[in-house]
Amino acid sequence: AAIKPVSSDYVLGNPNAKVAVIEYGDFQCPFCKKFFKTAEVPLKENYVKSGKILFIWRDFAFLGEESFRAAEAARCAGEQGKFWEYHDYLFDNQGGENEGAFSDQNLKSFASSLGLNASAFASCLDSDKYRKAVEASTAEGKNFGVSGTPATFINGQMISGAVPFPAFQQIIEEELK
Repeated sequence: AAIKPVSSDYVLGNPNAKVAVIEYGDFQCPFCKKFFKTAEVPLKENYVKSGKILFIWRDFAFLGEESFRAAEAARCAGEQGKFWEYHDYLFDNQGGENEGAFSDQNLKSFASSLGLNASAFASCLDSDKYRKAVEASTAEGKNFGVSGTPATFINGQMISGAVPFPAFQQIIEEELK
């Protein structure tokens, strides 16, 4: 099965870009936070802004219940057009795994901090409406060989772990030729 962008993806950049970068991530994963800080930021600066790549986030919630809740919360933020702001906020406020950093109460207060409609966000999160979607995304990742996070695919080529930006850059530059 080829890894291609689908309509339910959360995307940044040019949908017609020659290169698609898909990250399977878990908001509780410390290595995903490292990837976010050291690779995703320069990817956005150097390639997304110029339209050279399409960057896609997919959930791979495997570290426990708070991973699922955080992923569901980000999708609820997405309903109000703030998926990426919420994504960034989660990584900036990451705590220990399943120690309460991403409790429902905290997830709701993050939404308020970002200026989201609090009652709409709370009713979305409380409804579990995205639970199955997060489970499906995680299962799909497993089918593509993902066993941990971050797992990043550049035009279908998997890079496992929080590798330094130059490693991504090298592959992207090859793919852009």
